[in-house]
Amino acid sequence: MTTTAMILGNDRRMLIIEFLRKSNGKADLRDLVEYIAKKEGNTDRKHRKSVYVSLMQTHIPKMEREGIIEFSHGTIKLIQIPENVDVYMEIVNKNDIRWASVYTMLALGSAGMSYYVKSWVGFVISTVFLVVSVIQRVKERRIVKREK
Repeated sequence: MTTTAMILGNDRRMLIIEFLRKSNGKADLRDLVEYIAKKEGNTDRKHRKSVYVSLMQTHIPKMEREGIIEFSHGTIKLIQIPENVDVYMEIVNKNDIRWASVYTMLALGSAGMSYYVKSWVGFVISTVFLVVSVIQRVKERRIVKREK
């Protein structure tokens, strides 16, 4: 399994990366546990303890072995994010519409409107949006194929 697939294969590991990026690459374990518990929709003591245990026993050691984070004295420091993880996290956040789909909808809407009002400028703009959406989809597919 590649490093990217290891991170993308688990929501908590993705949340670790997300939180560390928001915290300028460094955070206390306690704050990270609280963040993950909130994201999972359950902040009671039992759930926070479950998050803590899974981080300490599984996720943090795994990410340390891959050279992604350092953990020392209750502080987690982000060392590096594999490039594909960063791109994938921007492309697809859980329950979000993919940017390629947004570009495609804009392109088709713009093309339809341009045809209706007979505007060649609008048609050119819609073509640009369509090209961007195709490029975005190609990037997504390359990343997904590489990780399989």
